[in-house]
Amino acid sequence: MLRCTYDWTMAQADHPRALWILAAVAFVESSVFPIPPDVLMIPMILAAPHRTWLIALVATISSVAGGMAGYGIGYFFYESLGQPILTALGKADAMAAFNDQFNGVGFWAVLIAGVTPFPYKVITIMSGWTAMPLATFVVTSIVARALRFFVVAALLRVFGPPIRDFIERRLGLVFTAFVVLLVGGFVAAGTL
Repeated sequence: MLRCTYDWTMAQADHPRALWILAAVAFVESSVFPIPPDVLMIPMILAAPHRTWLIALVATISSVAGGMAGYGIGYFFYESLGQPILTALGKADAMAAFNDQFNGVGFWAVLIAGVTPFPYKVITIMSGWTAMPLATFVVTSIVARALRFFVVAALLRVFGPPIRDFIERRLGLVFTAFVVLLVGGFVAAGTL
């Protein structure tokens, strides 16, 4: 099944709709979806290296737009649901202190989550929830997501054929490592 999925993704890399699918996955991954766009981006670049920079650009723009949607989720739903509950419980002051602490390091939180396997959606929603300045959030998201996707794209562009050969020969191992990183990111998010 894994081999069929990989082969299908590679075959779709040059399809006219491939970039739209990547854009959709990158968008929803930044706010609600647990699977990172790398799952599509990497095979797309390996199959169509002439579109490397376009693929990275689409992933970046869509991911930042999705991050803004995640910010909106945190911002609007906290105001309507979370804050009244905390006020009723007498915890509004504690939340204000947490907001100040998070926003004090918010730039770094967004940057680190945007570049690493840490679930970016956690930080996008948290940024809205704590009312991080939107400009700080957007600029940091652009830097972080561009860094992540363009570095991956550059590595694939330079080392593409050997990486593709490695992935194709050790697909099970690569998939297992990816799942471990993904689960590790969610575990790390749960412990913060």
